[in-house]
Amino acid sequence: MTTDWKKVAGEVLQRGSALYKAAPNVVRNFNDLASNASADGALSKKNKELMAASISVVKQCEDCIAYHTQAAIKAGATRAEYVEAIGVAIEMGGGPASVYAGKALEAFDALSSAQ
Repeated sequence: MTTDWKKVAGEVLQRGSALYKAAPNVVRNFNDLASNASADGALSKKNKELMAASISVVKQCEDCIAYHTQAAIKAGATRAEYVEAIGVAIEMGGGPASVYAGKALEAFDALSSAQ
């Protein structure tokens, strides 16, 4: 069964919004951490989002794949760059990561066509 990555990305935002309403201080502080960690610095935001997407593959988190794939695309990541990043995830995560890397590539293709 093919995942509807656009739907998953939207659901991530909906759940995040609901969590923010329930625990605004916690979510605000986490969002500050995430914003600071992914901001341009010695590494570009694009490279950091590619890292986050590849970690999402290793952690086998579909919601994370959707979120960070979309962020990588918005930061200017190309499909070739994305494929190399998820290749590193396969190296570090072995067999299970190779399964999620396929899902991640499917997410990139679905979410990049939404742009």
